[in-house]
Amino acid sequence: GGSAAVAAVPGCVHTALLCRGLIQDPYYRFNDVMYRWISLDNWTYSRTFKTPFDVRKWQKVNLVFEGVDTVAQILLNNVTLGRTDNMFNRYSFDITSVIQEVNFVEVRFLSAVSYAAEQSRCHKAHSIPPACPPPVQKGECHVNFIRKEQCSFSWDWGPSFPTQGIWKDVRIEAYNHYHLIYFSLTPFFVKSAQQWCLEVESIFDVVSSKPVSGLVTVNIPILQTQQTFSVKLQPGEGSIVLLVNINKVRSSAVEAWWPNGHGKQTGYNMTTTFMMEAAYQIEKFSKVYFRTVELVQEPIPGSPGLSFYFRINGRPIFIKGSNWIPADSFQDRVTYDTLRLLLKSAADANMNALRVWGGGVYEQDEFYDICDEIGIMIWQDFMFACALYPTDRNYLESVRAEVSHQVRRLKSHPSIILWSGNNENEAALASNWFSIPHADKGVYIKDYVTLYVKNIREIVLTEDKSRPFVASSPTNGLESVKEGWLSRDPYDTHYGDTHFYDYNSDCWNWTVYPKTRFASEYGFQSWPSFSTIEKVSSPEDWSYTSNFSLHRQHHEGGNIQMLQEIGRHFKLPQSPDPVKQFKDMIYLTQVMQAQCVKTETEFYRFSQSEIINGEGHTMGALYWQLNDIWQAPSWASLEYGGKWKLLHYFAQNFFAPLLPVAYEDKGMLHIYGVSDLHVDHKLTLRVVVYAWSSLEPVCTLATEGVTVKAQSAVPIYKESISDLLERCRNCTRKSCVITFCLVGKDGLRSPTNHYFLSSLKDVVGLEKTQLSASISQQDDIYVFVLETTAIAPFVSLDVGSIKGRFSDNGFLMTEKKKMVVFYPWEPTSVEELESSLILTSLLDVV
Repeated sequence: GGSAAVAAVPGCVHTALLCRGLIQDPYYRFNDVMYRWISLDNWTYSRTFKTPFDVRKWQKVNLVFEGVDTVAQILLNNVTLGRTDNMFNRYSFDITSVIQEVNFVEVRFLSAVSYAAEQSRCHKAHSIPPACPPPVQKGECHVNFIRKEQCSFSWDWGPSFPTQGIWKDVRIEAYNHYHLIYFSLTPFFVKSAQQWCLEVESIFDVVSSKPVSGLVTVNIPILQTQQTFSVKLQPGEGSIVLLVNINKVRSSAVEAWWPNGHGKQTGYNMTTTFMMEAAYQIEKFSKVYFRTVELVQEPIPGSPGLSFYFRINGRPIFIKGSNWIPADSFQDRVTYDTLRLLLKSAADANMNALRVWGGGVYEQDEFYDICDEIGIMIWQDFMFACALYPTDRNYLESVRAEVSHQVRRLKSHPSIILWSGNNENEAALASNWFSIPHADKGVYIKDYVTLYVKNIREIVLTEDKSRPFVASSPTNGLESVKEGWLSRDPYDTHYGDTHFYDYNSDCWNWTVYPKTRFASEYGFQSWPSFSTIEKVSSPEDWSYTSNFSLHRQHHEGGNIQMLQEIGRHFKLPQSPDPVKQFKDMIYLTQVMQAQCVKTETEFYRFSQSEIINGEGHTMGALYWQLNDIWQAPSWASLEYGGKWKLLHYFAQNFFAPLLPVAYEDKGMLHIYGVSDLHVDHKLTLRVVVYAWSSLEPVCTLATEGVTVKAQSAVPIYKESISDLLERCRNCTRKSCVITFCLVGKDGLRSPTNHYFLSSLKDVVGLEKTQLSASISQQDDIYVFVLETTAIAPFVSLDVGSIKGRFSDNGFLMTEKKKMVVFYPWEPTSVEELESSLILTSLLDVV
């Protein structure tokens, strides 16, 4: 750019221009396309700084960049220190001989878009598809040629903002003798000795010309564990690995780290002190967590193939959660509070895991710290997605540095339970997404194995022996390995994990879903709330078919698919008022998405303990996707800004630790008791049938002494629907609805679930209801008491842009009164809530 602007570091060009008022909100209306010029330009960051110490006192001075986005030449006092080409790498430059009392530093960026195009042009060997994203994404080309957040060139849920900037901290470090670069902790349990051990690895840069020796003391006070080691460091970069045995007496009392819903996330404070002969001491404070993880792939009696499930601390855990994408196109806007809000929302919806998807970024340290703290397990992809990649020497060298840096940085986190090489690239080759001629396939398979197996996998196995690695997702796991890392059908339900999307079938019909070992991606789109859309649009945009609505939809035909899916079970809105019609559409897309994902997830949960025709033992359900990168229609359950969609409220129930689930098969109604609890429970199943026309139950059935087994899904009730309707006189499929819940003596109770006997557009007896709410404040929460005059399906409470969440939402209201709690995320008042509240149920859609 010709003009100089002040830019924050960490930051990027877009946010710098926004802060100076030189551009509007990049997310506003069509600005993603209007501001293309920013990423096509080359930008330079520069500044003058005084050295804060006496240069002559230090043997070595480094200039360290934790993250540079992406292609840049770095100069200090007009001397080129080096170049960067990988956003995911850390760059450290030796500036001992260049630094002065006053310095001028420059970071000269090159447009990522033109760099990627140039790299692609120079790659003569063979083409590396895909060249460009589909036109509907309005994106840039050749993203697979640059080691940068892959979705920053656009995705089917996100805009194209190929940023330039210094996206992480920059610092100067000066030291004599030796310097600690990486420090990591790996706990493991020695079965033979029944004892916890801890591997403490430290990677140093030793600047003295001869070896440095000294003592290292590791101290974990609560575990009465203290050990001192004498060590010797050779000149140059090297590592020392110390094995610490946890005090035998205390070892049995070590509290392990457990996933959310399965126990506590206990961590122990630990101090590591390095006292070397140079009389210069380094003290490192850390938290150490004890947990083991295994990915179990074993034959299953009565079924071909292999299992695919996780054991944490020796206990099989059903994985419940979603997929994580970058929380913003501009990483410098993703604060600790942003992360905490989104991750806490995941835990609050009874999730215990998230997959950090391979088209985004390796998340910041805080992300994993929060997951450690609240018990969210992480399936960590390496950053490769939906594409083939080059394997020339320079590219591989850059990737190797990236992988070893990221593994060293992250491997101490107990939350990370798996490394996965890429997103969907095995499937892309196996199903030939890019129409590669059969004769050329070998070249691409060789590239694939070179990148993910010979390079990434090798590094992971060297750097981190404490957790499993899979080469891709979806994959057939050990079967893929057996077939040379590329299976014929990576979607095979008998092995590994699957991704599954189907927008043409009826999502209420469970038989269309794969009875897979592990569902790692599946989902349906919806629109974010009107209050979220309003911030980035103008009144002429407020219709489902506006240019804006088309522009924001980056998934081919997505808006029409949502209409079709809604039309199967609901009446489409016909309001003559276009804004009312738009709001009704938004509401219905959220109802539809929630109901679809509920049906599919419940299917995965009730399949965990059974094998039918060789399929089943499903041990994971991670729907696509948790969060949003901007305000647009997407598969997310949390809107940009953190507001819960109806799907997220439903997730709170369909991921509940104890849940009755119903499905229909050949005219029979089956109810399963699904439990993630660690002990069996004797419970009462209460089935209550309502006529749509009345708040008084038509009939009630209580089955007592139902045993719901620990960590399994068991059939607890079976009856033909015609018998059930017969028993509840005056009921037909269209006039009645079934609700059911599990109740225990000790206050244990499941959410109330329901089963629709027909489409809601066909039901009879539903009458327009008067819904009202009275709001009162109690300490720092707000209590909404709802009243209805008739049964109300999908009751939604919306308080616009007041930040916070409800205890329940989108529910079927079958009682006259219901209490719902609002948890504010920022100060508000009863008056504010009253004036913002919009109550909607299915009958408000006209």
